[in-house]
Amino acid sequence: MNHHTEHPPTFLDTLSRPLRSLRLSVTDRCNLRCQYCMPEEEYVWLPRKEILTLEEVSGLVDIFAELGVDKVRLTGGEPLVRRDLAALVKMIAHNQRIKDLAITTNGVLLAESAQSLYDAGLHRVTVSLDTLRPDRFTALTRRDFHDKVLDGIKAAGQVGFTGLKIDTVVMRGVNEDELIDLLEFGRQISAEVRFIEYMDVGGATLWSMNRVFSRAQILEVLTRRYGHIEPVAPVSAAPADRFVLPDGTVFGIVASTTTPFCRTCDRSRLTADGTWYLCLYAQHGIDLRSPLRAGVSKAELISTIVSGWTRRSDRGAEERKEMRSREVLIPVERLRADPHLEMHTRGG
Repeated sequence: MNHHTEHPPTFLDTLSRPLRSLRLSVTDRCNLRCQYCMPEEEYVWLPRKEILTLEEVSGLVDIFAELGVDKVRLTGGEPLVRRDLAALVKMIAHNQRIKDLAITTNGVLLAESAQSLYDAGLHRVTVSLDTLRPDRFTALTRRDFHDKVLDGIKAAGQVGFTGLKIDTVVMRGVNEDELIDLLEFGRQISAEVRFIEYMDVGGATLWSMNRVFSRAQILEVLTRRYGHIEPVAPVSAAPADRFVLPDGTVFGIVASTTTPFCRTCDRSRLTADGTWYLCLYAQHGIDLRSPLRAGVSKAELISTIVSGWTRRSDRGAEERKEMRSREVLIPVERLRADPHLEMHTRGG
């Protein structure tokens, strides 16, 4: 039984960042092959027997919730590829301590699963969409699913999801000419658009600084079109800086590359096979699956998590920015040898 009245303890890392937000990857597999995330056609997948069961995931979430986590975001790979996802949502939604349960999806399978996810208790949906042009979508994702994504976005609104967000990775020479179109699209469907600077993580082997379209450049383009843009006062440790257009339309920019927000980052990541990463850029994680399956006590799992977090000093994006020459983060040979270093494995 949950005791909802007591407040969980607040565990702070070495930079006084609280353990609050868990990104939970439910599968490393994906039904798209976006150039900036999964540039290869084939990957080394996590072995099925190593993927956490629903009960294992839900049990770990309960422990994290006892330690102060109140936000959970389901990620992948593409989370909707996992067939039993609605059952997992139901288990997590049942935990009264989780105040915000969201999903980030590419939207391809959303039309067919929106109702069951809504009924299971999912709070919010974010859809990744980098272009409104079908031909450009196919070139970028190497799949002809643009219509399905638009249908999925529509379905999310129809079944009752509010607070819909659209995530767009902005890449110079690829889609920076669509900022206004995407913002107008978001306005039409009552979704908040978040523009994300192209980051040099995981399989982003094509990344280079001159392909980054920065927050300053995004604001410049939008100011030319809309006039004065005001920042919205920050209210959270969320990664997006939020802005409002003269007509009241709100949008966000995630500027991890040019203005990292490591100092307020309360996020950690659990992979589908139970490896816990304390930073998106971390090269090593903490194995929670082995102790869980070996049957260690809950107290021991708690101790592993608390000691991991309280020792955390990661500032991955800031450290990358401080480098004089930013080469590719991890060479492709190493990515092939260790799937955990890929963003689709750790829920970028």
